[in-house]
Order: sequence, then C-alpha cells, then structure tokens
Amino acid sequence: MKLSRTLLAGTAAFALTASAAVAQTEISWWHAMGGTNGERVNKIAADFNASQGDYVVVPTYKGNYTETMTAAVAAFRAGEQPHLVQVFEVGTATMMAAKGAIYPIEQMMADSGEPFDGSAYLPAVVSYYQTPEGELLSMPFNSSTPVLWYNADALKAAGASVPETWDDVKTAAQALVDNGMDCGFSFGWQSWVMIENFSAWHDLALGTQENGFTGFDTEFTFNNEQVAARLQEIADMQKDKLFVYGGRRGDSLPMFTNGECGMWMNSSAYYGSIVSQAEFEFGQTMLPLDTAVASAPQNSIIGGATLWALQGHEADEYKGLSKFMTYLSSAEVQAWWHQETGYVPITTAAADLSAEQGFYESNPGTDTAIKQLSLNTPTANSRGLRFGNFVQIRDVINEEMEALWAGSISAEQALDNAAERGNALLRKFERTAN
Repeated sequence: MKLSRTLLAGTAAFALTASAAVAQTEISWWHAMGGTNGERVNKIAADFNASQGDYVVVPTYKGNYTETMTAAVAAFRAGEQPHLVQVFEVGTATMMAAKGAIYPIEQMMADSGEPFDGSAYLPAVVSYYQTPEGELLSMPFNSSTPVLWYNADALKAAGASVPETWDDVKTAAQALVDNGMDCGFSFGWQSWVMIENFSAWHDLALGTQENGFTGFDTEFTFNNEQVAARLQEIADMQKDKLFVYGGRRGDSLPMFTNGECGMWMNSSAYYGSIVSQAEFEFGQTMLPLDTAVASAPQNSIIGGATLWALQGHEADEYKGLSKFMTYLSSAEVQAWWHQETGYVPITTAAADLSAEQGFYESNPGTDTAIKQLSLNTPTANSRGLRFGNFVQIRDVINEEMEALWAGSISAEQALDNAAERGNALLRKFERTAN
C-alpha cells in the first residue's frame, strides 16, 4: 500500500511537472550564428529559459545571413514564420519594405507593457535601425565595426609604428615587406570596410537622401574622387606586395593569423578567432585617416545583425519575446557577449560594466570599436545606410573591386560601374517597395 501511494504521489508530481512544461509558451528564434557563436546563442537562450518558467526560447540555426533572411521571408509567406529572426544590417531596407511582416521592437515592447529606455543604447548602434522619428525597428544583437588589426611583434621587428593615417599604413607596409613579410596589409568585407566605412570615417556621402534613410529614390555617390584616389593607391601598392587581396568576407583572416600579412582591416568581432589562432602579440587600433580627405575622423558605422520580430503570433507570445529582449539587452548579458566575441555592447551600461570588470585593462584595445562608433555624433553621412537590394549591390561592388585588383580597370571605372549597376538595382527595389 505504501508503494502504491508513493507511486501515485510520484505520478501526480510528474503530471504537475508535465503540465507546467506544457503551459510554457514557446518562442522561436532563427539565427545565422554557426560554430562557437552558435553555442553562445544557445547559452543565452538556455540562461533566459532557466531564469523564469513561463517562456521557452528555442534558437535554430538557419544558415548564413542571406540564407536565414531568405528562409524567414519564405516562412512568412507560408504562414510558418518564427517569432524572431536575425537579419544582417544590409537587409534593413528590405525588412522595412516587407509591409505587414515586421513588428517594430519598440512598439512590440510597448504593446506588451515591457519597459524600454531608448536612451540606454549606444546612439551609433541604434541609429542605424531607427525610424526618422526615433522608433527602434529591430534589436541590435551582434554589432561590430571594422578596425585595424596589427601584428605587434612584426611591426616592432620592422621598426615600424602602429599606423594612424593611410600614409602611415603605406610606410609600415613597406617596412614589413622589407623585413621579409610576404604582405604588408590586407582586408576583408571590402565594400563595408573600404567604401561604406571609409566614407563614414571621412564624412562622405555614399548616396543621396541621407544614404537612403529619407527615401527609396536614392542614388549612389560613392563614385567620387576621394574614394577613387584611395582605392587606386591601394591597387598600385600590389606590385610591391604592400597590399595583397585575400577574398571577400573573412577569407583573408588566415593571411593575418599565420603571419603572412602584418596588418588586416576587418571586423572587431574577429577578436575571438584571432585570440585562438595568432601565435604572436597583436593589437587593434582605429581605422587610418586619409589626410587628403579629412583633417580628423568622424565615426565608423556598424555591421553585423539585428533581431526582427515578425507579425502573426499571439499577444502572450510577444509578451514573452519582449521579456527576452529585456534580458538580452541587460548589462550582464551584453558585457558577457561583448567580451566573448568582440561584438560591441549595445548599451552604455554594458560597456561600463566591462570596464569595471577590468576587461579593457587586461585586454588593451578591445574598446577600440566602441571608441570609433562613439567618436562623434553621427552625421547624415555617418549614421549608416539604408539601401534596398544592398545584398545584391554588395556583390556588384565586390565584382568591380576584384576587377580593379586584377588590373583590368581603374578605381574610377570600377566605382562608376558599381554605381551604375547599383543604381539599377535601387530603381528595381523602389518599384517593388512603393
């Protein structure tokens, strides 16, 4: 009889546990973070799930940025969309034009009764994703900006200083090659680094209509003499191996970490990879200034991705998603994410907490990205960009820049070709968006 009562009590307890589990509201999160960062995404979700018992966030890897955004669009059309999807920054205009598909994060949190303080976020991070009225459309998540990575051991051996200007980059690159290195410098994500950020850093417009923020009827202006002169000089540096092109995205990372190139311009978010791969002392510093273009830098702009809420779900589900957004943007979570990955914290509190924890003191240079983004109040030229079809346009820019590196065309011709082809894609987007 005792066994039966014990069994009955155990069964009842299991039933209550199962009932509680069933009562939890599930929140689906599609993301594009593979490998180690995918594990970190899983940890964020698991920690949130453990912090309360009403909601369960389920993260799912859907491929790279393009694949994830494409999958979400297809799922929405089929009525099977997730609650939350990670979309890279160049997909912002496309998401905004998807009428009825998105649920602006700030509006969702207000509708759900979840507190939201826009002043807590770093202006250079959130301004990219706000409406002209200042409403936040999507939640910044993995935000980064390009920096100049350098091999400190190699620079010291070559008797070269850490560059501050493009003239310094050329001088250091020559010293490195003269000292036996195969390559002075390289870079990745070349449209982002050498056109988008070069323009913002020197307060040059990429296009009309405030880089697309104030209208879809924008046209490109990056094919100007300042950008052309900089790219042409870089192309000319190839003959002495001061510059070596290493491919799109992060393909050229091994050229830096294996000691082939002494300097590398790319995302601050490569911090984790460089820590694990480089067997030399390295550092990061701000992007170089072209003194022929500006007397002082303006600010850099972000890359990476944000989290977009999609329409079509129940109010209680959005309440849970809003609570997850509050958790995600907390100082503790953001400081951990920042320190683990090299992505910038999205709030001032998270940056302050990282400083209090001694992270910047023990890892010099890791606050470079924050300093760059916050160097000055963003202007219309340095706020970011909002061009439709920009995923395809970046491919066009890559093609034309690769023709430049191959010696087939001049920098002026490459930029003119990219602007002409890009404008055609802008007009195509404008027709579908209006």
